Formats: sequence, structure tokens, C-alpha cells
Amino acid sequence: MASSLRSLVNDDSRYQKSFQIFLERSSEHQCLRDFIHNKLPAILASIGDGKSHLNIIGVGSGAGEIDLEMLSELHKKHPEVTVDNEVVEPSCQQINNYKVLVSQKPDLDYVNFHWNTMTASEFEEHWKAEKITKKVDFIHMIQMLYYVKDPEATVRFFQSLLGKNGKLLIILVSGESGWGRLWRTYKTELCNPEISQCVTTGDIKSFLDSKGMSYQSFELPSQMDITECFTEGDEKGELLLDFLTEVLDFSNTASPELRAGVLEMLRHPDCSVESNGKVIFNNNLEAIILDQLS
Repeated sequence: MASSLRSLVNDDSRYQKSFQIFLERSSEHQCLRDFIHNKLPAILASIGDGKSHLNIIGVGSGAGEIDLEMLSELHKKHPEVTVDNEVVEPSCQQINNYKVLVSQKPDLDYVNFHWNTMTASEFEEHWKAEKITKKVDFIHMIQMLYYVKDPEATVRFFQSLLGKNGKLLIILVSGESGWGRLWRTYKTELCNPEISQCVTTGDIKSFLDSKGMSYQSFELPSQMDITECFTEGDEKGELLLDFLTEVLDFSNTASPELRAGVLEMLRHPDCSVESNGKVIFNNNLEAIILDQLS
């Protein structure tokens, strides 16, 4: 990343504000819910190998809304089963939001929550330091591989924890999404070299293919209204631009040339469609399912 540009992840407060606008302007959570309620149940039905107790890890769980929907689907498929649920999330605010959500749900007595306010890397170090040997039945990593140094190593570690019939679910933006196009064009200017910010499912599938590893994948269509990004000084537009570029205060810290180039790219037909005066960005996601390492 150019030295004058700071990563949005360095300012948790602004990141959370930007993320909230992103959720309001995108169909991301809806497309995740469609996947969880329509495709995931069949996958969850095959885990556990008849056990009465399941171990689950959520990596980058955020405020927990999506986690709890997955737990609900799991409970429908395995109603007699108890669950140990390791929540891995570095943001204290998000962990607190998750705890509040759990406290408001009366039907979660089958779940024992373990709160880990840490990054995926810190959790891996903790797991290895404690020499934990238990096997895990279901691990989900939704929209979090952007924030690790080495996505391949992270995937390999968590896959190594799977027990018999265990499943690892990875969801990221699709390589064919507007994000993929934006990052391919401006990776050196925008992407933080300390993390793998510009990773897509295309990168993960290339790695898996190179190792001859089998996986299932599902396209999750999603879009985002980015019209406000093109009104200079619009507060929500500026927050969205920060989120799209992952740069803190992008409009005021990027060079005029970079800002103009990014805005032009966001409008490009490879990234967005324009309809009824609105600019609609291709926010497609993709889900990848991996089995236990053979």
C-alpha cells in the first residue's frame, strides 16, 4: 500500500460504520441467508457421524447474526445434539454485540459458547500452544480471509482440525465480482501488504486445484447500490468508498488520479450496471465447501 494510505482496518470505529452502510446498501446478508436456508442444510445433515455432541468453530463471526442462523439450521438437522461453539472474532464491539444477541434468544440452551477475542492467527497459535487435540465437525469462515497474512496456510490449518465427515465452509467475494475486477486493476495501490485483502474465491480455487483437492462451490448472487459514492462529500458515499477500497478516508488521502481512476473503474460495466439513475455494483459471493483432509 502506498505510504500515504492507511488501511481502514486500523480504525475499528470507522470500519464498523463503513461496514454498516455496506450492509444497508447491499444484498449481502440476504444472499447469505438464501444459501444458509436452501443449500447449507444438506451439507449440515452429513456432518457429525451420528455423534451426540458437535464441535463448531466460527472464524470472524462478527455480531453473530449469520452464525445463529447456521446454528438454527444445524439444530433442525440434529435436534438431539449439543454443540460447543468456538467464536473467533478480534473486535470487542462485535463480540459484545454477539453476546447481546445470544442473550435475547431463549432457544440456544443446546449451545455452549466459547468467546475468543482474537484473530484467526492468534487462535491458531492458542490452539497449538494448548496442544488441543479435539476434532471439529463444522468450521465456517465467512468474509474473513481478507484479514490474514496467508490465506492458504489459514485454510490448511482449519481444514486439519476437521474430524470424520467434518466440513469447512469458506465464503468470499467471487473472482468474477466487481471486487475482483477492482482489485486486479488497483491491487498495488489499494491492497494492504500486511494482509491478503484482495483475495477472492478465484485465488482459493486456484490453490485447491494446484493441490488436486476436491471441493464444492456455490455462486451467491449479490449486488450493492454505490450511487452515493459519486456525490462528492456525501457522508455515506465516503464511508462506502472507504469500504470498497479498504482505505481510511480514501477521498481525502488518495491522489486525485487514484480517486478518479477508482471511481471510473467502479462505474465500468465489468464492475457495475447503471439503471434508473442508480449505479449497482456486482457484489457476488461464492461459497466453497471442503472435507476433512484425506
